[in-house]
Amino acid sequence: MSLLTRTDGAHATRAGRTSSVVAVGFLTLAACYMLLPVYWLLVAATKSQGDLVDSPGLRPAHWHLGANLAALFRQQDGVFARWLLNSLLYAGAGAAVATALSAAAGYALAKYQFPGREVLFSVILGGVLVPATALALPLFLMFAEVDATNTFWSVFLPSVVSPFGVYLSRVFAAASVPDEVIEAARMDGAGELRIFTGIGLRMMSPALVTVFLFQFVVIWNNFLLPLVMLQDDDLYPVTLGLYTWQTQTSRLPVLQSLTIVGALVSVVPIVLTFLLLQRYWRAGLSAGAVK
Repeated sequence: MSLLTRTDGAHATRAGRTSSVVAVGFLTLAACYMLLPVYWLLVAATKSQGDLVDSPGLRPAHWHLGANLAALFRQQDGVFARWLLNSLLYAGAGAAVATALSAAAGYALAKYQFPGREVLFSVILGGVLVPATALALPLFLMFAEVDATNTFWSVFLPSVVSPFGVYLSRVFAAASVPDEVIEAARMDGAGELRIFTGIGLRMMSPALVTVFLFQFVVIWNNFLLPLVMLQDDDLYPVTLGLYTWQTQTSRLPVLQSLTIVGALVSVVPIVLTFLLLQRYWRAGLSAGAVK
C-alpha cells in the first residue's frame, strides 16, 4: 500500500513538474513575442539612417544613438522638447486633476445617500463603455462653439474626466473606508471635508495610484483628440508631433530615424512613472490585504 502511495506521489510530482515547465515555456514565448517590438525599437534607435535602410531590422549595426538623440533635439529648433513638455503637462496635470475629481466623486457615491445616486452611477458606468474616439467630434464641436479649439484647454479639459476612475474610486471607497470610522470621526467633531481628506483619501490611496497611472497612460497615448483639436505645432503632444514627422518621411527620409528615436524617448516618462509609483501601489495593496 505504501509502495502504491509512493508511486502515485512520484507520478503526481512528475506531472506537476511537466505542467510547470509547459506553463513557464508558454509564458516565456508570450513575453518574447510582446517584447519583440521593444527590442526592435531599441535596436533601430541606435542605427543611422543608412543602416536603418540597409541592415536587417533585428540585427544591431554601428552605434549612433548619441548622434540620433542630438539630431532629435536639434530638429526644427528643438520642437521635440516642446512636444515632450506638452505631453508631460497634459498627462501629469490632467491625471492629477482627474484623480482628485474621481476620488471625490467616488467617495461621495459610496458614502452618501442622496436621491438619484444609483441613476447617476449608472450614467457613469455608461461613460466607461463609450470609446474615446466616439467623443472626439462632439468635443470639437462644443469647443468650437466657444472658440476654444487650438488651445491648451481643448486637450486638457476633456482629459480630467475619467468615468473609470470614478467607478474604481467608488468601489474601493465602499470596500476600504468603514462607515464606523466615518461615524467616529463625526462624533469627534470632524467636518465632512476633514474626514474625506484625512481619512478617506489615505484609505483609498492604492486605488488613487491606480487611477493616476491609468489616466496618465491614457492621456500620454492620446492621439485622436489632439489631432482634431490642434493646428499649432507648438501645442502638439509628442504622439501627434511624431505622427507629423512620420507623414513627411517620403520627402525628408532623415525624419524616419528621428521618429524612431523620438518614439523611444517618449516611452521613458511612462516607464519612470511606473517605477516611481509602484512601491506606493504595492505598499497600499499589501496594507489593504493585511487589514
